[in-house]
Amino acid sequence: MSQLTLLEYKEEELINLKEASKYASLYTNRQVTVSNISYLIQYGRIIKYGNNGNPLVNKKELKEYYDSFNKEEQWKKILGKDLNWHLSFVECKESERTKHVHRLHPYKGKFIPQLVEYFLDSHIDEFKKEVFFHKGDIVLDPFCGSGTTLVQANELGMHAIGIDVSSFNALISNVKIEKHNIPLLAEKIRKLTIKLKNFQINRKNIEFEEHLLSELSKFNLQYFPSPEYKRKIRNNEINEKEYGAKKEKEFLEIYKKLINNYQIKINQNKDDTFLNKWLLAPVRKEIDILFGELQSIHDKDIKKVIAIILSRTVRSCRATTHADLGTLKNPVTTTYYCKKHGKICKPIFSILGWWKRYSVDTLNRLLEFDKLRTNTIQICLAGDGKTINIVEQVKTRNSKFADLISEKEIRGIFSSPPYVGLINYHEQHAYAYDIFSFERKDKLEIGSLSNGQGKEARESYVQGISEILINCKKYLQDDYDIFLVANDKYNLYPTIANLAGMTIVNQFKRPVLNRVEKDRSAYAEIIFHLKEKRNDI
Repeated sequence: MSQLTLLEYKEEELINLKEASKYASLYTNRQVTVSNISYLIQYGRIIKYGNNGNPLVNKKELKEYYDSFNKEEQWKKILGKDLNWHLSFVECKESERTKHVHRLHPYKGKFIPQLVEYFLDSHIDEFKKEVFFHKGDIVLDPFCGSGTTLVQANELGMHAIGIDVSSFNALISNVKIEKHNIPLLAEKIRKLTIKLKNFQINRKNIEFEEHLLSELSKFNLQYFPSPEYKRKIRNNEINEKEYGAKKEKEFLEIYKKLINNYQIKINQNKDDTFLNKWLLAPVRKEIDILFGELQSIHDKDIKKVIAIILSRTVRSCRATTHADLGTLKNPVTTTYYCKKHGKICKPIFSILGWWKRYSVDTLNRLLEFDKLRTNTIQICLAGDGKTINIVEQVKTRNSKFADLISEKEIRGIFSSPPYVGLINYHEQHAYAYDIFSFERKDKLEIGSLSNGQGKEARESYVQGISEILINCKKYLQDDYDIFLVANDKYNLYPTIANLAGMTIVNQFKRPVLNRVEKDRSAYAEIIFHLKEKRNDI
């Protein structure tokens, strides 16, 4: 970091991107990269001066942008003075919040690894007064999701067990924390990529898409110049809805002509399954090629990792708009005006680019995690947390670990239970269940979106969470510590704790700053600290 101070920057000074990065880092007391500044320019948050060879920004405008982004006092006015801003982890870059294997596969509703680190690691924070977990302890996450707790437990030198009712969630978690033969995996991926490329030879899809991209580039450059177009929208100089719809209609004629010229079949013959409905015909054919090759792989570990790469690829290649990746609405089979990117975009016609991108990314993330990996054990079990016998199930996977659990017992829990009526956890990965024919257990989900948030749904939620805690207590040490991350807007957790024979000894309200939802309003979640309820003597 440069030794420049804020006083060295004149109020109206134009500075280059490197200087802007240094200034913003000093001003915000967090690392702001050149890429971050480029992003602000690209999306019209600040104006670009100079030229493409030497882009400049106005220091005053940059300062005003970050001033408007300072949320602490605003959020405390809305959510209360008890908001623990220290637990916002605002200083963490996006790459730190999604470090190594944490971004191996998309997953709704996961917490950031820094939150796990804070409560598990006794050395991570000078503000902590109490220490609850130590190296060598066993941690349990009975709502494992995508395995964040398990991964961080490994980093911190702790053993961990996860439980999840979703078989696919368990697969994601186990692929993240298991040790893999990277050279063998890389070689298998290389061969699969060659198979996919050979399949594409003599097909018109690639030539069609290249032509389409060329036409899109010319059209978007003329009618949606960046960043001027987005800035005009922000200043209400353009009615985005009307203008976007008009240009979408204009380009649609070009698209239809190309489809006809190249004789591209867009729709599949049926739409009775997820894959039939949400994938264009060219994409489905390529996926079937890779899936057929996947079936012939004998190495179970290699097969699991490649299944995750294929699943991630399929998710990105669904026929939907960029703005609706998380909440599918209607299949998109034509070019369309994209509100997210502020231009005309297209559906996906080939998986090759995404497959190659995610293959490289997966290998890099696994290698990165290997550098941090400790000699500890983590396992995610697929099952119902209300009834599962943890020791017996672990024994089928690792008998020594099962013996350790029986002898030492589990120190405590760090987990984020599902929220009431927020997510359908099986449905978010419907494509994976369709591809791999996993058994769906939607009826065992707690707090499913399909059940709503009414009185009956809340009562069912309370019962389900408390039953899981009661079952898990059998395997915990007497003086256990449980930390549950929840947005308890219905005040259900005091009842849950009481039913489970526990008491809430503390709670921490943290702001959630980096939400993926379109609603970015002030939002907080509570970390409840529970212990066994003791009868006074």
